[in-house]
Amino acid sequence: MSMVWKIDDLIAVLSVEDKVKLVVGVGRAKEVPGAAGETRSVKDVKPISLTDGPSGVRIEGSGDLWYYATAFPAPIMLASTWNPEVVEEVGKAMGEEAKYYNISVLLAPGLNIHRHPLCGRNFEYFSEDPLLSGVMAATFVRGVQSTGVAATLKHFVANEQEVNRRIVDTIVSEKALREIYLKAFEIAIKEGDPWAIMCSYNKLNGVYTCQSEWLLTQVLRNEWGFKGLVMTDWGAGDNPVEQIKAGTDLIMPGNDDIVKWVIEAVNRGALPIHYLDRAVKKVLELIERTATARESRREIDWKKHSEVAYRAAVEGVVLLKNNGILPLKPGTRVAVFGTGQVETLKSGMGSGHNHPRYVVTILEGLKKSEVIVDEELSSRYENYVLSKRGKDKLDKLYRDEILLEHIPQDIVSEEDVAKYAERNDVALIVITRISGEGWDRKSVKGDFYLTDDEQKLIDIVSKYFHSKEKKVIVILNIAGPVEIVSWRDKVDAILVIWLPGQEAGKVVADILLGRVSPSGKLPITFPKDWKDVPVAKSSECYPGIPQDNPRFVVYCEDIYVGYRYYDTFGIEPAYEFGYGLSYTKFEYRDIKVEKTGTSVKVSLDVINVGAYPGKEVVQIYIKAPKGRIPKPFQELKGFKKTKLLKPGEKERIEITIPIRELASFDPDRKLWVVEPGEYQVRVGTSSRDIRLIASFTISEEHIFAP
Repeated sequence: MSMVWKIDDLIAVLSVEDKVKLVVGVGRAKEVPGAAGETRSVKDVKPISLTDGPSGVRIEGSGDLWYYATAFPAPIMLASTWNPEVVEEVGKAMGEEAKYYNISVLLAPGLNIHRHPLCGRNFEYFSEDPLLSGVMAATFVRGVQSTGVAATLKHFVANEQEVNRRIVDTIVSEKALREIYLKAFEIAIKEGDPWAIMCSYNKLNGVYTCQSEWLLTQVLRNEWGFKGLVMTDWGAGDNPVEQIKAGTDLIMPGNDDIVKWVIEAVNRGALPIHYLDRAVKKVLELIERTATARESRREIDWKKHSEVAYRAAVEGVVLLKNNGILPLKPGTRVAVFGTGQVETLKSGMGSGHNHPRYVVTILEGLKKSEVIVDEELSSRYENYVLSKRGKDKLDKLYRDEILLEHIPQDIVSEEDVAKYAERNDVALIVITRISGEGWDRKSVKGDFYLTDDEQKLIDIVSKYFHSKEKKVIVILNIAGPVEIVSWRDKVDAILVIWLPGQEAGKVVADILLGRVSPSGKLPITFPKDWKDVPVAKSSECYPGIPQDNPRFVVYCEDIYVGYRYYDTFGIEPAYEFGYGLSYTKFEYRDIKVEKTGTSVKVSLDVINVGAYPGKEVVQIYIKAPKGRIPKPFQELKGFKKTKLLKPGEKERIEITIPIRELASFDPDRKLWVVEPGEYQVRVGTSSRDIRLIASFTISEEHIFAP
């Protein structure tokens, strides 16, 4: 749709002051009170609103005014689906809700890499792998923008920690940047065509990312062809003039002092007018691009969106262990332990938080299902939580942003547990972990490690239920990895439900009862112990020196992030990248590899040879020949989730890998290089459960410009 003004004509007649006002936003939104920010009104150009939304549209209300929106699964759970189609549905639903509230720009998705398992915002990001992250982000973007609302990739780039995020200097090699951290953004931009991108708070090799001409102009625009708008994170950087010169188009949240600063810089020649005009044009283009969304608002089918949230969550549940107990049969008597059954975590905190109309807790979901919940036990936990938290805090749990401090979990005595074991068929233990914007998790008891009371609860429940030959299931309602090895042999099944959004309890009940077979796969490695994590091996790696107030962080593990590290250096994880069990079994057969001058096509059959319907995720890892350029042992280069396969049913899977995607970055030549030799195709159900192996040969070196 054409606007009442033409962009180039408008720029020609705008004053310097008006131009500056267009590129310096405001944080206290007037058009949509409670949104993260908006642009300024200039001449006939009306402002547009921007708001958070990695897990659902987030607009902060007050008093009687609340902007309710669907709470979708956290992005870490979306990545666990390994299903781009489901993620695109989530993006579209979020876009529709943003449009409903007159939001033009959704500040999502985040796709920083899970370099550090305890980054406080990992739940907002997708994966430790750039391919999985990039593909999921691209499909999310396409879903959002199909509604006319702009999606925003963030945080560009190397913002993998929250400690001192506004000032920390990330020191990272160009090779690691190109192959890991930039790669996810490159995939999302080329496959998703986002209309906006947000640069990060941190410095990159000495320069704030929002003030880096190399990053924002050379790489983002000149190399990748990005055509959209670049905005700052809220209050990022320290020089708005340098930001505009580097390629930043919109400074958020902005203030009048910044407006004066930029005007003075233009008037004295420190900011040539063509830089300002470039930024103004991008702001106007975004306003024009999102105009249709603002003029085509319609009512939301909230029930349909809750179904989208449910489908995404149920496909993202990861089954880590199953010693013959799951799925449960209807009528199973269940004793539920742990306060998480009552105060179930739907999402993390900060920009990943929002305000749903309801949240189905684990206890509520189980009560409405076909299992028989021991209500005396659950009532004890309900009353305990109420006494510890207070009714007011519980009422606000899902409306307001509340940090739940740990309260003891072992509130039942051994005699009590023995009684519950006598009259129930199975025990369910809920363990929760929260995280959020502004702080990182810690490698201590109560965070990465279980607390003593949590360990005690597992010990006594396992002791008495096993003495009656009854099983114990643990549900992990968590924001990221926790230590599992010390207690996993004491229980019979482990389910990771991450932060599953508003349908949490329904998802848990349906998975437990086998209405849906788990098909989620880990998007991040679960280490055996903290000392095994690469960033834990050197004080220079994370979060910096000194640890409580770092000024810099060195990515000294370089390209060996996540499974690339564990596989290359022979470190055994607790659960590897891509791992996840099902209630059924799959066989892989008849692999075929066809190479052309530009791509490699891998095809194979996946057969459901088990007793339940289910979906499988086929993962293709490529092991490159040893050459001059350092490479990991193997890298994920393609994946595909099957349709729902009935017992005995087969699906032929085809995955095409461009030759260019086999390249490694050569920092000496500043080029992408595919070295000659034999390449091994490793097809697996996880990075370490490889079912089929084939190979192909590259006869000569291939070179690609960045």
